[in-house]
Amino acid sequence: MTSDHSQRASRPVEAAPGLLVHPTTDRRLASEHWLLSTLPALLRHRARLEWKQHHVAMMPLGTLFSAVRIPSRLVVALAGSSEADCLDAFLAEALGGGPVISDPRFSRLYALVPARMSATLHQVADTWRALEVECLGRGSYLGVPRLDAVPREHAFACYWSVPMDSAAMLCSPLTVARLIAAGKHCLAMEPEA
Repeated sequence: MTSDHSQRASRPVEAAPGLLVHPTTDRRLASEHWLLSTLPALLRHRARLEWKQHHVAMMPLGTLFSAVRIPSRLVVALAGSSEADCLDAFLAEALGGGPVISDPRFSRLYALVPARMSATLHQVADTWRALEVECLGRGSYLGVPRLDAVPREHAFACYWSVPMDSAAMLCSPLTVARLIAAGKHCLAMEPEA
């Protein structure tokens, strides 16, 4: 789309006394290695080839991270816009910069969360099924785009709605739950068509 989106692909980190700042390329490489570590060593090369050829590689969930699948309509109701740039900016702010994958083809978003979520969150997740929200963990796979994947015009390819800034930096499950609850409330307030 616009070069503006690719420029905000990774937030800059400001140096402070005693703080070591790594360049974006180093953080991206560390994140790539972290994601690939979910796979057995023999499959890592294959995943790199998938990223190179198809821009998406299948990764198992439930070891280093899990995902919460959220229909885009919940976020559109909150953001007040269906424009990709607006939704991406809204998600980055609402989820504190935690990584989110967008799947425009199926109008779904995947918030990456820690592999283990609390039992309380799993109980709440059962009530989300009516909203088509689902917690995906052990036994599930997710198509993870290359770390430099951004939205492309006239394409339905997955991309990072909120990029992974650093390895293991994930969305807070509680923040994701609050976003879903707010989206549910907004949808309930909308007049029926």
